[in-house]
Parts: sequence; C-alpha cells; structure tokens
Amino acid sequence: MANEPSDLGEWRARIDALDRKILAILNERGRCVLGLAPIKRRMNVPVHEPNRENEVVSNLETHNDGPLDNGAVRRIFETIMREMRAVQEEARASEEEAEPRGKPADPR
Repeated sequence: MANEPSDLGEWRARIDALDRKILAILNERGRCVLGLAPIKRRMNVPVHEPNRENEVVSNLETHNDGPLDNGAVRRIFETIMREMRAVQEEARASEEEAEPRGKPADPR
C-alpha cells in the first residue's frame, strides 16, 4: 500500500494516534456505563450480568476479522468489562451515599 508508514517512527506515531482513539472510545463507553447505572439500579439489575457479557463477547467474535484471534478479543473485552463494572459499582456506591438515610432530625 502506498499510504503505509515506511519507518519505525511513522509506525509508532500511527499506533500512538490509534491508542488515543481507543482511549477516547473507552471513556465514551465509561460515560455510557455511568448513564446506565441509575437505570439498572432502579430496575434492580445487578452490576455484573454474566449472560449479557457473554452476549457482548459473542457478538464481537462474530464480527472479528483479525488479526486478533477470538481468544484475544475475549480476554481484552473481559478486562474492559471488568473495569466498566468497577466504574458502575463506584457510581452506585456514590448514589447510595448521597441518599438520605431515615427521617431527618426534628429542627426544633
């Protein structure tokens, strides 16, 4: 291909640019998780949903055209989903801390 980098520095610059895009997408995914967290809480849906995570990975494996094999895709997305659960659990804990507990004291 004519547009392929021809030296180490060009390849690294291309990879660095891709890494920044991946980071932006991961943070966007995290914002989606934060938006979903209160809905799941209201619906009493647990943070960890193994069946949903299996659906996500299966969908990705179906659309994987390499060079990563499906095992690598599974491991990468298991890690991503584990970190997203942590974001969701932290948001849930913050919501619970912000909720008033019991009846407020009588100001008299």
